[in-house]
Parts: sequence; C-alpha cells; structure tokens
Amino acid sequence: MLRDQAQPAFAGLDLLYASALTQAAMVREGSISSEALVALAIQRAKDTTTDINCIAVPRYERALEDARNIDVEIARRADPGPLCGVPVTVKDGIATVGDRQTLGSLSMVNIIAERDDVVWARLKTAGAVLIGKTATSEFYHEVTTHSALHGVTRNPWSLELTPGGSSGGAAAALAAGIGSLAVGSDGGGSLRCPAACTGTLALKPTVGRIPHESFPDTFGNYSSMGPMARWVEDLVAMYAIMSGPTDTDALSSLTRVADVSRCGGNLEGTRIGWLANPGGYPVETEISDRCSAALGVLERAGACLQPDLEPELLDGAHAIYRVIGAVGHAGRLRQLGASARSMWGETFRNIADLGMSFSAADLAQAQEARTALFRRVQHAFRHVDVIATPSLTRSPGPAAAQCPVHGEDYAAWAAALYPFNLTGHPAISVPCGFTSEGLPVGIQLVARWHDEERLFDLAAAVQAASLGWAERPSL
Repeated sequence: MLRDQAQPAFAGLDLLYASALTQAAMVREGSISSEALVALAIQRAKDTTTDINCIAVPRYERALEDARNIDVEIARRADPGPLCGVPVTVKDGIATVGDRQTLGSLSMVNIIAERDDVVWARLKTAGAVLIGKTATSEFYHEVTTHSALHGVTRNPWSLELTPGGSSGGAAAALAAGIGSLAVGSDGGGSLRCPAACTGTLALKPTVGRIPHESFPDTFGNYSSMGPMARWVEDLVAMYAIMSGPTDTDALSSLTRVADVSRCGGNLEGTRIGWLANPGGYPVETEISDRCSAALGVLERAGACLQPDLEPELLDGAHAIYRVIGAVGHAGRLRQLGASARSMWGETFRNIADLGMSFSAADLAQAQEARTALFRRVQHAFRHVDVIATPSLTRSPGPAAAQCPVHGEDYAAWAAALYPFNLTGHPAISVPCGFTSEGLPVGIQLVARWHDEERLFDLAAAVQAASLGWAERPSL
C-alpha cells in the first residue's frame, strides 16, 4: 500500500514536503544531516510565522541540539530509529519535558512539563526531533484555533480562513511544510476537522489504542491522541510507534501494539456505506462532489459501495456530546478555581458555566444515550465494513470566528466527527480534492474498533489517485 521510498534527491521546499520516511532514509544514509534538515524546517517556521502563527512554543535551539546528537549517533553507526532526524511538532497541552504546557490558556502559562507524555516519549525514542509546540484553542474547546494567549492561527491555503481546530496549529504547520509529522488530539473532531481544512491526513484511533495520559477521566474517555501527516505511509509509521498499552491509561490496557503488517492494500470486497448528510445537516455541493469522486476511486480499487446508510444513524449525537463535553470542561472550574476563571476567554467561561448547570441525572442520561448511539453504529457495521461521510459539512470560515463545541455552528459543521468520539470508533480524514475556490476537502472513513489498518488501505488508494495531493499552498 505504501509508495516506493526510492526517490531522487530533494532540496529546499521539495525536501520539506517529502515524506518523513524518505527524510529519515536520507539522514540515515548521509544524504543530508539531521541538523540541516531540522534547520530547514525551523527556517520555514520563521519565514511563515507572521502569516500563519502556528508555533505556540518554539523549541528551535533545543531541536538543533537534538538533531546534532542524532548525527553523532549515525556517525557511530548506531540506528536512532525509524524516524531518525525527522522534524515534528506536538500540540500545546501534550507534555514535553521542560516546555510550557499551556493548553492555549493564560491561566496555564506558568505550567512547565516535568516529564514527557508517553506518546511523545515513544516518538522521541524512534528518532523524531521536536521543533515546537503548536497553537490550539483554549483547553481545546473550539474547532477554530485562536486564543488570548497565542492569537489567531491561519490556514496556509487562505490566510483569511481558519485551519480548523483544536489541533489547527498542527495541521497548519504540516500544510506549510513546517515539520513532516505532527501529534494532536481529538475530543470532538480536533484532529479530523483541521486535517480536512488543510489538505492533510489525521487519524482518530480507536479510543485507548494510542494512550491518552492527559485526559482526566481514563474510564469515561472519549478523546484520543493521534498522528497527523501529509502521506499515508508516514501516518502508518507514526501510528505503529504511538500505539500500545501503558499503565496510566485504563482503556489502553485493552489494546496492543499496532500490527501494520496487516496493511496489504487489498480492498476487494470491502463494503462501504455512505452517510450523505450526517445528523441531518446539509452538506455543500462541492464537498459532496469531491467525496463522491473519492468513493469512485475506492470502488474502482475493489471496494463495494452499499446503499446509503439510514440518515438518522447519528441523530441526537450533539445533544449527548454537549452534556458530556461541557461537564468535563466544568471540571476545570473546580480544579483551577475562580482566579483562573477570570483569565479565561468568554466562550470557555460559557461552556464551563453550562457544564455546571447540568445535574447528575443529566450526565447519567447522556452516558446512557452515548451507549445507545454506540449500539446503533455497531448495528450498522453488521452490514458494512466502513462508514464514509464528508469530514466537514462546509468549507472553513473566518480565522477568528468562534466555534465552541457546545454551539450550533459546531454541531452542524462537525456533524460527522464528534459522534465517533462518543462511540470510540477509529476514523480518518483523507484529502480528496479542492473546491472551485481552491480550498481542501476531506472525506472521513470510519471502521470497526481496532480496524485502523483497513482505513490505511483505503487512504492509500485515495492517495494513489492523487486528487490534488501534490498541491501546496502558495506562501
């Protein structure tokens, strides 16, 4: 399923946009040093900072030092790992030792991580080099990316528009050629939304498949850490490294390290059910058209398109998510106190107050409704192997627009995303072309629990058909 890594030499922007596995191979064989590669990515970040504003916590000097250490290892004929010397970014809020861990909030500016999150530790052991922490909305509560702390992050494809959120800084960095890989998180579409907005790839894995140490409720978790990349083979490599159990995440104890050898590229007989209007919300015609083209690619590759799924499949999901999400955010009010509340932005204060207004009975009913939604989706998987939807119902809006997760704008725009946080199913957003205005479009593919490898095979088929994958934003 993966592209042949034997490619000609790269330089400049071509090198920055090459696959991470190609970059790692070049570093390993001495075609380029890790220091030179990382320096190139850092310069790209500096050159685009004013336009995009996606790096919240620069880590440039430490990154160059880490890269030099990798070059020393290679000179000693040691193997630094499958991602040796590759520049990456990590979303603000994911712990990287010695760096600020603000979650985009003024109330957290003095928090310094004392250790690495297990996911970043795994990538670092694999040879990845962290060049910076990426911008996000305050406490991840919006699917746009702006905050009083970090300002407005913009979409490389159109600077007036949002790159989505809350992992918008990560997606914008990838689209701009700043780092080859990115780590984000997804509690209600926060990986898949920005991927669709920026023409990049993102996987929300089965809940627990990749550990999520920073989520406060390990038993009621609906959020996932996940990989982001520009090429399917890179996403697969990240996923294999990041997955597997850890004793700090209860749900991860039910999983295993990914077996990506199952990625064989054979789609023959894969049954795909299309959900045209998730949640009953209308979808822009051009988005539907691009998704239809991607489904045609998959059908020609051997997949079987089934009759459209029942439009009511995801009905009521936002009402469930609104209660569970808002109550979770309200927990920060109890945890951090009134002094922190005074530093929060208005939309986050509103969602925390909303969460405080729900009763214990409201939460219990929402949890029961979450189970009912899960069972409806499970029933659909008796008849199909994959559920396909538009990643988003419309193209991205203004960069500074507010889109908090408890609001109706979010309910409609991300209607296909948050339901699968509630059900825990793995979901991937795959680029599938552009609108007439030159804005990226994504198609979402959802599989049964622990069937991520099927999603990679489908994504690889779309990648092989191009559909605009070679395009770059003109910055």
